[in-house]
Amino acid sequence: MWDYPRPPRLEPTGSVIEIVFGGVRIAMTDHALLVLETSHPPTYYLPVAAFAPGSLRPTAGFSLCEWKGLAAYVDVIGGDGRVAPRAAWTYPRPTPPYQALADHVAVYAGPMDRCTVDGEVVTPQPGGFYGGWVTSRVAGPFKGEPGTEFW
Repeated sequence: MWDYPRPPRLEPTGSVIEIVFGGVRIAMTDHALLVLETSHPPTYYLPVAAFAPGSLRPTAGFSLCEWKGLAAYVDVIGGDGRVAPRAAWTYPRPTPPYQALADHVAVYAGPMDRCTVDGEVVTPQPGGFYGGWVTSRVAGPFKGEPGTEFW
């Protein structure tokens, strides 16, 4: 991931992505998009259509990415009505180089029961702010670990 570009590269992946929350599968797709950025594990963006009906709920708050634009946050709702507040985000109107992210959602792996890439359970990117998914395909250190705030 240290050879990932800056600004980030956006590309499709044919990997099978699955998200389980509250004991139920809330999303599954093989049409996710990847954002690859220097010092970060990949961030997976799933099409909204990959999520079970009622599993995403817009919520208050936003943040700004210098590359992708204004992000809006989403609560994730799982089985038994479990709610993970602001556990996902989307770019309703991404900047031109990242237009493909429209109608896609990225999910923080930490609050979920399980997120997998081709069956491999992911580890959340350290630090809680960034939403990358760590698999055996990438090696750190990653931005978000202690001491990396000025990378």
